[in-house]
Amino acid sequence: MLEEGRTLREFIPALLKGNGWSDPFYALRDVSFTIKKGESIGVVGRNGSGKSTTLKLIAGVMAPSEGEVHVHGRVSPLIELGAGFHPDLTGRENVHLNASILGMSGSAIRARFDDIVDFAELWEFMDTPVKRYSSGMYMRLGFSVAVHSDPDILLVDEVLAVGDAVFSEKCLAKIREFQDRGVTIVIVSHSPYTIKDFCGRAVLLDHGRLVEEGSPESVIQHYWQLVHHEEATLGSASTQPAAASSSLSDNF
Repeated sequence: MLEEGRTLREFIPALLKGNGWSDPFYALRDVSFTIKKGESIGVVGRNGSGKSTTLKLIAGVMAPSEGEVHVHGRVSPLIELGAGFHPDLTGRENVHLNASILGMSGSAIRARFDDIVDFAELWEFMDTPVKRYSSGMYMRLGFSVAVHSDPDILLVDEVLAVGDAVFSEKCLAKIREFQDRGVTIVIVSHSPYTIKDFCGRAVLLDHGRLVEEGSPESVIQHYWQLVHHEEATLGSASTQPAAASSSLSDNF
């Protein structure tokens, strides 16, 4: 029997746990940092640490339940590429739709349409519904629309490997071009080399909390200390530490 004032949706988690309410879960807790205009900053942390949530808050995709997020400038989120695409619409129609969602005017979209399609290398598929696209084609078009939206702030979440190796290099070069133009860039990546190469500063998140802010080298070293400590605690540390350390250093 439901207690007075409880909905079924509220009651089920409590039922699974017991008679009490389940404790609230915070994806981020007491996280505060400032990003300067034109700065490139990396966000580092294990899975579930709150990295993607941080980018979504900056992008305005999510709103904080507590605290505030202040953003000054147009944001282009490379978070879920093609998230604004409608599967039944053609690539051409989705360029206009997605670019509009990112804040581009109709005249700006028309002026940059050829550049968007050229970059994505998808001219022969622009009148095909995107539901027939491969995942790589889908992401390439999403990336191209986002980087042609003239952003002041670029948010990059694990999308540096879009398509084949040649296209991935093209994406990296485009992000480097934004850096040279003074665009503010926030990068979440599982590659320490990417963080060190692109970022002058980094922050480390762990269990939704900010545990360090500093140079990429210092933050990455702290990150690996957390990883190795967790492995030791779980009793799953490698019997060959040197080899494990070497292999782990390739990816977050």
